[in-house]
Amino acid sequence: MKMPVALVWLLAFTNLLIRGESNNAICKKTFNLDPRPHSVSILEFGAVGDGKTLNTLAFQNAIFYLKSFADKGGAQLYVPPGKWLTGSFNLTSHLTLFLEKGATILASSDPSHWDIVSPLPSYGRGVELPGKRYRSLINGDNLLDVVITGDNGTFDGQGAAWWEWLESGTLNYSRPHIIEFVSSKHILISNLTFLNAPSVNIHPVYCSQVHIRKVLIETSVDSPYVLGVVPDSSDNVCVEDSTINVGHDAISLKSGWDQYGINYGRPTTTVHIRNLSLKSPTGAGISFGSEMSGGISDVTVELLSIRSSHVGVAFRTTRGRGGYIRNITISGVDFSGVETAIVADGHTGSHPDDKFDRDAIPVVTHIVMRNFTGEGIGLAGNFSGIGESPFTSICLADVHLKTSSESWICSNVSGFSDDVSPEPCEELTSSPSSCFAGGSIYGGDTVAQSYYTW
Repeated sequence: MKMPVALVWLLAFTNLLIRGESNNAICKKTFNLDPRPHSVSILEFGAVGDGKTLNTLAFQNAIFYLKSFADKGGAQLYVPPGKWLTGSFNLTSHLTLFLEKGATILASSDPSHWDIVSPLPSYGRGVELPGKRYRSLINGDNLLDVVITGDNGTFDGQGAAWWEWLESGTLNYSRPHIIEFVSSKHILISNLTFLNAPSVNIHPVYCSQVHIRKVLIETSVDSPYVLGVVPDSSDNVCVEDSTINVGHDAISLKSGWDQYGINYGRPTTTVHIRNLSLKSPTGAGISFGSEMSGGISDVTVELLSIRSSHVGVAFRTTRGRGGYIRNITISGVDFSGVETAIVADGHTGSHPDDKFDRDAIPVVTHIVMRNFTGEGIGLAGNFSGIGESPFTSICLADVHLKTSSESWICSNVSGFSDDVSPEPCEELTSSPSSCFAGGSIYGGDTVAQSYYTW
């Protein structure tokens, strides 16, 4: 006996909500922002906030001094109002970096003030250029318990020069980010403004328990391939209550590139993204991939406003990636002025070199998108799977988009839809059981129960 459609969706979304509570715990955790027992000002290390004096050595000396308090409850580095010009520097564990209102950490535009480091192992080479890369402005490697916060202080990456060098082909190494944490745990970034990043604004890679909240990220609309927040091969990540307006993808989940990501084998998983305002004139409001060879799974996204963007929600991969994108729930999205609301493309992205395995076919399955509204939409959706590995269990419910073209483009994709306008393509109107398999809407996967231990 066939199960009624309404009952299938009720069971499916009840399971969705149960699973969502696991991810919700990531964002609901209350962080302890009590003052550290020790605090120093960057002024004590000879820094000058005139926007001209280079303060890299002052920041490095301050961090070196504060390392001695790691086993004494940690310490805070206070940055008062002013413009504090600096090159790249590293943080330490059990540290709070606090930017006062009116304080701007200003990135140097001189490449010689940026360290050169090896590429990430899950990428195998520089993302933009083969070989090494510029280290990020603010770095954390194998750290524990780090807070970067303030009274809406600012990081200004002064990215215009980097954008010009990229477009002119005169870069020596891949562009730097503003903040990057590698293999670190218990990271909080909050109450800050990020301007003009050379490339990525916030990049946690190989990290666990990362909370990003109440940040404003902005670049000019012509900034080439500048991204907002990029959770990369990381788990237990929350991004919430923020505004991100960048040239390319505002939020982009990744997990490594082709054979390098497959071999490194660390997925991005257990992620909660909520209550964001996003804008991306040349990219997507939120994207999954295309570098996703370590896998992306168990992601809950809710309450997004995506405006004036090329694409609203994007799933990207290609032959040779391997890996998977699965168990993704996106709900409560409002689009306005978006060229294509939803894209799932199995033919997007380049390869780091010619050593990738063409038989490494990615899997995209169990994607639920519900409660979407939008106006000023060009195309509702473009779904283009891979012939040997079609995208499956793509499930749409309560999606209402006012489009200039009523067509959906579909190939090598299957799923189900309920209460969707304009009318979706036939491939997305198969049996509702495709959205409810293996005992849950996600094929029976078990979601890790992970909580902060601050």
